Order: sequence, then structure tokens, then C-alpha cells
Amino acid sequence: MAELDDIRSFVAVAETGGFGRAAQVLGLSKSIVSRRVSKLEEELGARLLSRTTRGVSPTEAGIVFKARSERILEALEEAREEVAQQAGGVTGRLRLAMPLTFGNRHVAPLLRELALEHPRLELDVHASDRFVDLIGERFDAAIRIGTLKDSSLIARRIAPVYASVLGSPAYLARKGRPRTPQDLAQHDCLLYTGSAEQEWTFRAGRRWVSVRPTARLRSDSGETLLEWAVAGLGLAVLPNFLASDAIRAGQVEHVLLDHPMPARGLFVVRPPGAFVPGKVRVLIDLLVARFGAAPYWDPCQAAMKERGLALEEAWEQPGEAHPAEELSAPHPT
Repeated sequence: MAELDDIRSFVAVAETGGFGRAAQVLGLSKSIVSRRVSKLEEELGARLLSRTTRGVSPTEAGIVFKARSERILEALEEAREEVAQQAGGVTGRLRLAMPLTFGNRHVAPLLRELALEHPRLELDVHASDRFVDLIGERFDAAIRIGTLKDSSLIARRIAPVYASVLGSPAYLARKGRPRTPQDLAQHDCLLYTGSAEQEWTFRAGRRWVSVRPTARLRSDSGETLLEWAVAGLGLAVLPNFLASDAIRAGQVEHVLLDHPMPARGLFVVRPPGAFVPGKVRVLIDLLVARFGAAPYWDPCQAAMKERGLALEEAWEQPGEAHPAEELSAPHPT
């Protein structure tokens, strides 16, 4: 009978497309993974993987066996979860990817709470603005900011994320305050280069307008853009969670409040499947509890409400999980 470790090795190779990548995911040597898969094929009397110079892919028999293997491993994980809950607490390793700036500022304190509340839970956290391959790199979940598209991944809405045009009091005194998006053509703009989307979009009455700012100063770092804006070097579009402290301190002021920008979303994305591991479920529950209402990091929302301005309502309230793809995130995360 095939051992579970052999099955796990086969599934990892089939998902990642290579023995070396599977070995890295599993934390094993390439030779051990290869030996396990060969043993499994020998026991089954069938070739499960097709090996070529371009990589490894499952054979027809491998596709069938992989589907059944995943159900076996999922059932085993469910059984472990039930036993662990009866024993009290969540166990296992939570492999999580999160955006660099937002993660370090707002998620890291929550993960500290999670670690204290569940002492048997291991955390393996990767903070980066790179969009990881959840399945190929074996992540349990990712926290992402952007706009959802369709895919096989499952996403849970957590909170809205808004961005604002910001400038320092000194800059606004020197260059004046723009009244319309078109006025930005007369201003020094600080441009975020970490996204292919280089236009700034605003609501003007019942329609949306986009402008493409010209910029002498550009960066793929939101922190750098914020420092430049505070120094009076120009106007920057920054997420409110990043600029909130500077706004409260009066170092920068939001402009064009009559022309709000589209709302983005904060999501937890996980691989497909009806079963939600307890380690992922407790993370989602904590994020919803802390961020699901009016986000504490967003003083701009309060300012807009005071002016009687309606926020862009494309955002849906935190709800059930639904299919999602990689998110587009035109502003720093």
C-alpha cells in the first residue's frame, strides 16, 4: 500500500511541475522526492508522471490518481482538525503571504495575537509585494489588496481600501490646490511604478475620468513616495492605510475630495476546495473582527463623510468566500 509521504511527494511534483520545485516546497532533497515517486509508480504498476526536458506533467493515470490523492489528503487533514479542536486549539503550520507595507503595519500585530492564542500553531509568513503562486508554492493563504477577477482561487472580502491624492501644506501653499483631476497636469506628481496601471482614475459626477500624470520622480515603494510628498516634492496617490499617520500629523493633506478614487478591497485568498483548514479559518475570523467594520487606518473616509460625499460603492461588505484570481493593485500595498 502506498505510504502517505509517497502520495504527498507525487502530488507536490504534479502541482509544481518538477522534482526540484517539489523538493523545495516539501523541504526535502530532490533525490528523496524522486525515490518516493518511483516507489509509488512501482507499487501501482503504472507511470504517473511524464518526464521531458521541459519539465514534468502527470500522465492520464497520474491525473486520475492525483485527484483521488488530494481527496485522501484533504480527508486526513479534516480528521486531524477535528481531533485538534477537541484537544483545544489549532495546530499545524500556516504558510501565509502578505503585502509588504500593509502586512508589516497592520497584519503583523494580528499575527502576534494569533500566535499567543494558539501556541501549537506555527507561522511561516512571507511579506512581499510579489504575487505568489498559492498552489505551486504551497501557501495556505495570501492577504491581497486590489480588484478581483475570476479564477479557481477562493477569496474572502475583509474591508474596503481607499487611496487619496496627497500633498504637503508647503507644496500646496507653493503650487496651489488642484480643483479638478485635469488640474493635475499643472502639478508635480509622484508616480508609483510597481504596477502596470499608470493612470489615476477619479469620479466626476456620474462618470469616471482618468488622467495620466507626468512625473519627474517615480518609485516602486509607497514609503518612498510618502517621504517625497511629506518633503513637498509633489502630489502622490497613496493608500490611506499607508498615509494615515502623516495625515493625522498634518504632514500631508488630501486634495480632490470632490473626486473620490475607486475603492479597492482587502481580501484573503486561498486555494480551491470546500474544506477550510482551521489555521486559515482562525486567521480569517481575526481579520474580519479587526478590519471588517470601518477600518481604523482611514481618516480620509471620515473627512469625506463630513463633506457629505458618498464613497464609491463598488465595494461589498465582508461576506462569504467566492472565486477570485490575482488582484490588480495599482497603488502601493
